[in-house]
Amino acid sequence: MKLLNYTTSYFALILIFLLSIWAVIFYIEILDEIYDSMDDGLDNQKMLVIRKAAKDPALLKKNTFDEGNFIITPTSSKTAEKFTDAYRDTLMFMENEEDFEPVRLLESAFRHEGEYYKIKVITSMVEEDDLIKELFFSLIWLYVGLILTILLLNNFLHKKVWQPFYKLLRSLEKFNIEKDTEIKFGSTKVEEFQLLNERIDKLLKKSVESYTSQKEFIENASHELQTPLAISINKLELLAENSSLEPQQMEELGLILNNLERLTRLNRALLLLSRIENRQFADEETVNFNQLLKQINLEFEDLASHNSIEVDVIETAELQYNMSKDLARILVANLLKNALLHTPAASRVKVEIFKNQILIQNLGEKPLNPKTLFSRFQPGKRSHSNGLGLAISKAIADRYNLEINYDFRDNLHSFTINF
Repeated sequence: MKLLNYTTSYFALILIFLLSIWAVIFYIEILDEIYDSMDDGLDNQKMLVIRKAAKDPALLKKNTFDEGNFIITPTSSKTAEKFTDAYRDTLMFMENEEDFEPVRLLESAFRHEGEYYKIKVITSMVEEDDLIKELFFSLIWLYVGLILTILLLNNFLHKKVWQPFYKLLRSLEKFNIEKDTEIKFGSTKVEEFQLLNERIDKLLKKSVESYTSQKEFIENASHELQTPLAISINKLELLAENSSLEPQQMEELGLILNNLERLTRLNRALLLLSRIENRQFADEETVNFNQLLKQINLEFEDLASHNSIEVDVIETAELQYNMSKDLARILVANLLKNALLHTPAASRVKVEIFKNQILIQNLGEKPLNPKTLFSRFQPGKRSHSNGLGLAISKAIADRYNLEINYDFRDNLHSFTINF
C-alpha cells in the first residue's frame, strides 16, 4: 500500500469514529431544540386559546380535536389547583395519513369566571425514525464527500509535497553499487527531505567505499594466496620426481600436495561465493537451460563413466531464464556434480527439465539435514568436497530470486530449482 493511501485509510477510520460521535451529539441537540421549540409553541397556543375562550364561551365546550388542535373539559378546583403544565409525546390518528402519527401534547388547567377547566393543546412533530433516517443519509453523503476531498488533496496537493521523496525512491531503485558511485538528489524546501537526502548521500558513499575496499581485498587476498600455493605445489611436484625419496616420504609428500590442491580449490570457491554475494556478476542474458545441461552432462561424462553412472536428461519443455550465463552454469553444475559424487556406483541420475523447473534425482541411503544442507562447509563423505558447492548454488539462486528445494522419498534425493 502506498504511503498516501495508507494515511487516507487512517483518515477514513478516524472520520467514521468522529462522525459517529458527532451524529449522536447532534441528534440529541437537534431533538432537544425541536422539543423546546414545540413546547414554546404549545405554551403560546394555550395562552391564545384561553384568551379566545374568555371572549367566546362556546369554546369551553369543545371536547374533541375534530375542528382544531385543542380541547377543553371541565375539572374540579382541587384537581386544577394541584395541576402543573405537562408536556408529552403521544399518538393521534391522522385522516390524511390514515395512520397514527406522533404529536406533542400540552396539558394544563385554567380558571374562567369561577369555573375550572383542563385544556389539551397538540401540534404535529417530526417522527424520530424519519429524523434518524435523514440524519444517517446526510452523514453518509458527508463522509463520502470528505473522503473524496481527502483523496483529491492527496493526489494533487500532498503528491506535489511528497514529490522529492518519490524522486529519491526512484533514484535508489535505479542505483547500482557496481556501476554508480552517487545519485542526484532533487532540490526541495522541506527540511526533513533535505536531511533525508544528506543522510542517504553519506550512507551511499560509505557503502560504495566499503564495497570497493572489500572487493579489492578479496581480489588481492585471493591473488596473493594463489601465487604461493602454486609455487608450493610446483616445488613439491618437482621434489616428488626425485627418485631418491623413500616410499614413506613420497606418501607424506602426496598428502601435502592433496591438501594444498584442496586449499587452492577452497580459495577459488570462497572468492566465487564472495563475488556472488557482492553482485559482481552484472552481465545478464537469456540462458537456455536445455542446451546448458546437455553441455554440462558432456563435461561430466568421464566422471559418470568412472563410477558406472548413467545420466538421463529428460526434456519435457524448453526452459529459458534471464541471468548471468556463468552463474547459471555454476548453479546447475554444482547440483549435478553433487548428485554424481554422492550416488552409489552403477546407478542412475535423472535430470528432468520443465517449463519453470529443473529436477535432479539420485539414489541415497538416508536423507540429508535440510537445516544445514545449504550451509557453508558441510562436506559429504568424499574427501574432495570442500563443503561449498551447495552453498554457492543457494547464493546464486537467492541472487536471481530462484528457489532450491530438497526432498527425500523412496531412497531418492531430489533437488528442484524453481524459476
